[in-house]
Amino acid sequence: MAKLNFIPFFFPGLDNVSVVFTTRNGGRSKAPFDEANLSFDVGDDPFDVRANRTELAASLGIAHWHECRQVHGDIIHYEPSKGTPGDETELEGDGLATSARGHALVIKTADCQPIMLAHKNGSFVAGLHNGWRGNSINFPGQGVAEICGHYSCDPADLLAVRGPSLSPQAAQFVNFATDFEPGFEEYYDSAECTVDLWKLTKDQLIEAGLRPRNIYALDMCTFSMPRTFFSYRRERETGRMCSLIWIS
Repeated sequence: MAKLNFIPFFFPGLDNVSVVFTTRNGGRSKAPFDEANLSFDVGDDPFDVRANRTELAASLGIAHWHECRQVHGDIIHYEPSKGTPGDETELEGDGLATSARGHALVIKTADCQPIMLAHKNGSFVAGLHNGWRGNSINFPGQGVAEICGHYSCDPADLLAVRGPSLSPQAAQFVNFATDFEPGFEEYYDSAECTVDLWKLTKDQLIEAGLRPRNIYALDMCTFSMPRTFFSYRRERETGRMCSLIWIS
């Protein structure tokens, strides 16, 4: 089995927090989930999925693996205790947060935005699964507010990175008027029927109190890079990448 490829990210000055964003390359999954599908929920052979996850975790030195059955909502789970790469999750929600060392939080995507968060001193980390429905309910902003309330911290002390996802040019919404409530018009290009979800997420994080200089992004389009990423909009039957964050 080919080694799974991933893109590492490090917050400046925060050496005890690690972030990786996987690609579709490496692994043993067969078409249409080729190669590095990491989700049990898309119809792939569970044996192949488990092998992919186990190989990735071993290469990263991770024993504790926490994820949700993602539902495009606003539920965040705090301090999860159970979970290994080979387990199917019992949690339902779209966010995770932990202060425990060595516990990787995992967000699965194939166009949606993985938003990975860390406190400036590395005391806790969090991950949010944010699709356009998440933006429509301001999950980035509300999630930050809830997490800061839970850990009694200032949003200005958070760092965030948004991983590969649907670019503004590929985020077409022909039913924008019904998909989004009033107030999102500035992000909508009526000529192309597209929504700039990247800018929308950044603005929602800033409005929640994050400093602009502490918001990072990997501006890589999942839809437009078929050899590198899975994309649900491009291929409805496809795999999922994972974004992981953990305290070393």
